[in-house]
Amino acid sequence: METSNAIKYTPKDFKSDQEVRWCPGCGDHAILATIQKVLAELGTPKEKFVFLSGIGCSSRLPYYMNTYGFHSIHGRAAAISTGVKITNPDLSVWVITGDGDSLAIGGNHFIHTIRRNIDLNVILFNNQIYALTKGQYSPTSEKGLVTKTSPYGTLEEPFSVGELVIGAKGKFFARTVDNNINLSAEVFLEAAKHKGTSVVEVLQNCVIFNDGVHEKITGKDVRDDRTIILRHGEPMLFGKDKKSGLILEGLKLKVVRVGEKGIREKDILVHDSHESNPGIHYFLANMRYPEYPVALGVIRSVEGDTYEELIHSQIKNIQEHSEFKCADDLFTSGTTWTVE
Repeated sequence: METSNAIKYTPKDFKSDQEVRWCPGCGDHAILATIQKVLAELGTPKEKFVFLSGIGCSSRLPYYMNTYGFHSIHGRAAAISTGVKITNPDLSVWVITGDGDSLAIGGNHFIHTIRRNIDLNVILFNNQIYALTKGQYSPTSEKGLVTKTSPYGTLEEPFSVGELVIGAKGKFFARTVDNNINLSAEVFLEAAKHKGTSVVEVLQNCVIFNDGVHEKITGKDVRDDRTIILRHGEPMLFGKDKKSGLILEGLKLKVVRVGEKGIREKDILVHDSHESNPGIHYFLANMRYPEYPVALGVIRSVEGDTYEELIHSQIKNIQEHSEFKCADDLFTSGTTWTVE
């Protein structure tokens, strides 16, 4: 994605004239403001941005962006975005989606977009509920959750977004929280700079149908001890006193305390988001409270060929070496005959 230092924008430049129609207190407001802030910092011409969405509360976002955009159909934003990026490789394409939109009806489009490594920025709002349709359980709802469609508690094991992304050969996965503006901006910037499919899971709160769903890990009084913010090249330390950390014991991660049982700070794992082997990233993405802190920040960021580059290179190679230079060459090739 080309940028120009001469272009100066403010977040206001990316705000449309449409009334923002999310519930007061919804986490989507903070996500929208952060995205607008990040776009202003990228220095990319406004006409290079395209925002596409599927169906759901999150999918209203393109209306509120003063950029090109398209509100598509349920679960198909990744597929339509693929077409946009392949035909216009120089565009910065952002996919706005939710846990129901991408992981249920759009599940196949989601995983194959990641597998192909198309240069898209996917922002997945995860409130663990179907909010727009008034509170049914979603693919990420916790097992046992009582909702309108699971009055006795859901029996299903929820998807882990990070596990799904890494399992689909994802090259970039990050996680943030809707009300942590600084962390979200940091993560969105890294996603925008990444060449290939970047998936950012945002732990987002629905104040109406699933209020406080992430509070047990994101609450002000507990977040330091129940989450860990990962940054490349930094030791995996967390807690109010930054004395808790992660080590690898056998084939598992283990939470330890620096200064206890002979543990020193140099024993703590250092985060390497660029490691090509996804094993450690898989462990980190799947950490769950209370056994572990929940990982936030950029968990995985590795390089790889992008689909649109490969397909355009293939087309160019075929054009240069093909014996067919026009349609007539194709029509008159092989066995032909004249009908009189």
